[in-house]
Amino acid sequence: SRFNRRSRQLLQLIYQIRQEMNKKVDLNGQFLIIDSFPAPVCQPIRNYRAKIFGGYANIGYKATKKIYFYGFKVHAIVSDDGYILDYVVTKASVHDARETVEL
Repeated sequence: SRFNRRSRQLLQLIYQIRQEMNKKVDLNGQFLIIDSFPAPVCQPIRNYRAKIFGGYANIGYKATKKIYFYGFKVHAIVSDDGYILDYVVTKASVHDARETVEL
């Protein structure tokens, strides 16, 4: 619980550091890559019985492995150098194209 309290207190500072670093990155002539990955919170066998994160998480589909999962999906935009510019955590059922505009 101490770790959780400290990490919540640092969120605003981490956000400010990331914004300042983004200002210093030169993106002229570079490609930006947008991708997403699942963040499951339980095993697939418990998808419909899971109550943790009720209202925030839901069931999504991972097409590459052809499985359903319960949890979240992380959408990120990355420069071709591998620098993470921005990210969004959404429900698992949110399609990638919907978050592309936001990023």
